Amino acid sequence: MINDFRHQKNNNYYAIDIEPNSNNRWISKPTPVVKWAGGKRQLLNELRSKYPDKLKKGLIKTYLEPFCGGGAVFFDIYSSYKIEKAYLFDKNIELIILYKVIQYDVYKLIDKLYELGEKYLNLSLDERSEFYYKTRKLYNTFDKKINSNTYSPKWIERASYTIFLNKTCFNGLYRVNRKEEFNVPIGAYKNPKILCENNLIAANKAFKIAEIKHDDFSKVLEYANESTFIYYDPPYRPISRKNNFRSYTSLRFDDNEQQRLQQVFVKASQLKALQMLSNSDPKNYTDDTFFDELYKEFNISRFLALRMINSKSSKRGNIKEIIITNY
Repeated sequence: MINDFRHQKNNNYYAIDIEPNSNNRWISKPTPVVKWAGGKRQLLNELRSKYPDKLKKGLIKTYLEPFCGGGAVFFDIYSSYKIEKAYLFDKNIELIILYKVIQYDVYKLIDKLYELGEKYLNLSLDERSEFYYKTRKLYNTFDKKINSNTYSPKWIERASYTIFLNKTCFNGLYRVNRKEEFNVPIGAYKNPKILCENNLIAANKAFKIAEIKHDDFSKVLEYANESTFIYYDPPYRPISRKNNFRSYTSLRFDDNEQQRLQQVFVKASQLKALQMLSNSDPKNYTDDTFFDELYKEFNISRFLALRMINSKSSKRGNIKEIIITNY
């Protein structure tokens, strides 16, 4: 049976056909709705090979991701395995607001993005630049101190700006200064795809099983038990002094935070949760045993990954990353 989702735009209806598979998931699998530095979409094959057997056998009922970011691993696990509940945390307030709008008001968000896309793509290059920076300025006036663990329909426009800026800014980068102001310049895209309605609807379906929270990673301990799987993707430890991108929020994630995360990892292990953590490998350029020492009682593996965060393509390339598991 085909599920026909009909959505009205300017008194016309367009249909989106999504067919359920045998696991009651959707053939139109959700993927990240924003490009996110450090996102795991390109590394899914490697990460899948490290998923715990209990997850693959359907024995894991709850999934936790305390650094949700673009959500590539959540979407992959949701589409592939029979989890019943997910808890998704992140400290980036705009990301949490966006995901809650997708969860509660996806069709109104689609309307806003349709309008933004129509307006932007019909402008000249100079007009686009003016429109982009005016939108960015407005975006930076939104209150960062609100309770983002509730929901407000007032967030719909704000969430549409998050996607619009992500799709039109330089290199799809999300970066803020210490005042929490988004400061990425406009990108040189001729025809950016601002609205991906099928994927937004698929993400809405995935978020039906999720609690989405603006919270600290330590909150996983409230849910950790033998039927949970936790994946940690913290801000990466710099692999060199020159490579120090951590600015997804104004908060620093330094070695003290890495050590606090290790303490949570240990406590969750004691609660019998299955856990996987990924990070950059300090041994790329120096004989730095930081993670080897920090997680010496757990399993550490290394693999090559293509890093795409550098603005200069000549400085992108394969580097070693690490995966740490407690199983």
